[in-house]
Amino acid sequence: MDAYVFLAVLAAAAFHAGWNALLKVRLEPMMAMSLISTACGIVALPFVPLVGLPLPAAWPYIIASLALHLVYYTALAEAYRFGDLGQVYPIARGAAPLMTALGATLWLGERLGPAGWCGILVLGAGILMLSLRGGRDLSRFDGRSVGFALLTALSIAAYTLVDGAGARLAGSPAPYIVWLFVLDGIMMFAFGFWRAGGSVVTEFRHAWTVVLLGGVLSTAAYAIAIWAMTVAPIALVAALRETSVLFAAVLSIVVLKEPLIPARVAAALLVLCGLALIRLC
Repeated sequence: MDAYVFLAVLAAAAFHAGWNALLKVRLEPMMAMSLISTACGIVALPFVPLVGLPLPAAWPYIIASLALHLVYYTALAEAYRFGDLGQVYPIARGAAPLMTALGATLWLGERLGPAGWCGILVLGAGILMLSLRGGRDLSRFDGRSVGFALLTALSIAAYTLVDGAGARLAGSPAPYIVWLFVLDGIMMFAFGFWRAGGSVVTEFRHAWTVVLLGGVLSTAAYAIAIWAMTVAPIALVAALRETSVLFAAVLSIVVLKEPLIPARVAAALLVLCGLALIRLC
């Protein structure tokens, strides 16, 4: 993977961890999802006249991605309702790289060499280890949070494959990215209004700085990832994005005061090893 793509996706990973942390700091999770997605649409809207429309072949992928993102938002919000950031985030993101790699191989015909597969497996193992609580085992997890986190992982793999394929068919990734965010923002505002009525507007007014910051971070994170998937293998980009768990682990300890345990330190080293292997591809 080229160095500039590698570094860009690492930056996207940091942005992604940042807006996920915001979900636990100020807002009820599903409300936060609706508001931040709406903010993403607001951030993307000024670019509509500049990028034009995606090619017709990309529109079915945009529609499919919207449906999959709705599943993702709902599952992630529910996972955060029952579990903490340091547990849910690694499970949700840790299972996704292998699912994505298998999908890219079977559906898109992408081929990874031994270093690529080893990097994905090692990185995924490290991410899952980061989810250990109390230095013991996964049996202490709330079953609901684990179930929703795994559903989140499945939806991540699905929308990643759809968006990677769709952006490649759009003529340029820019119109695909902009229209996806704009339509997703409209969809999630409508969803939030249907779910919470006028309080969605009230919450936006009360927490507009956090919401807009989350929208900027989320937009930047996924826009970079979509662009990267048009110039590099989808499976490798998807795996590299999941290094966001390292940033999330730091945020969970420093900001959210969640415990630091030896298993998470060892897991971080595994993630770094996987990162090195992916860089060699």
